[in-house]
Amino acid sequence: MRRTLERIVGGAVVIGGTALKWGFVFAKFFGFFISAAAYSFWFHSWTFGVGLALLILVHELGHVLEARRQGLHVSWPMFIPFLGAYVTISRAGLTPLRSGLISLAGPFVGSVGAAACWAASGINGSSKLEVLANLGFLLNAFNLLPIGFLDGGHIATSIREAWRMPVVRFEGGVPMQAFAPDRARAVQLFTLYAGLAAAIVVCLLATRPNGAL
Repeated sequence: MRRTLERIVGGAVVIGGTALKWGFVFAKFFGFFISAAAYSFWFHSWTFGVGLALLILVHELGHVLEARRQGLHVSWPMFIPFLGAYVTISRAGLTPLRSGLISLAGPFVGSVGAAACWAASGINGSSKLEVLANLGFLLNAFNLLPIGFLDGGHIATSIREAWRMPVVRFEGGVPMQAFAPDRARAVQLFTLYAGLAAAIVVCLLATRPNGAL
């Protein structure tokens, strides 16, 4: 009887663990499919809805790739229908430059995805792909606005911190000496921000439904 109960409990644990694992994976991607369905209903085209959800995913993956390149822990994108998506990143202790690069990576990679749609529209003459590219550029341009919760807001904060914060030298995790702010980093971030924003706006205007520049 004891062995039978142990087997039953062991089997229940295995089944429960497997269900929990796959349920977690399902929850991660469920938001993407709901968002794709919502956009499909909104734009009356399932291909356009899926394409828009994919462009949002590409944008968020830009943040994920840069954060992981820096060795940081980052979540997978979580979708909120009609509001976009987000990732959670532990930014504690990051320098302004590293934090700014993570914020810039989303609009940059997202715009590369929009540019791929634009290129594909030129190859097969698809107006739907060109409109999708235009919307992708619009979303990434909007994200670069210097407003607190947007990527542009985080970048603006990083630029201000790089301009004002002193550079601290650590030894064994202990701060030993402070130097004047490295304002070259702030200029570098601002240059990247302004250049990316200008490029996205040019692409946005070039893919307008009523014609190119």
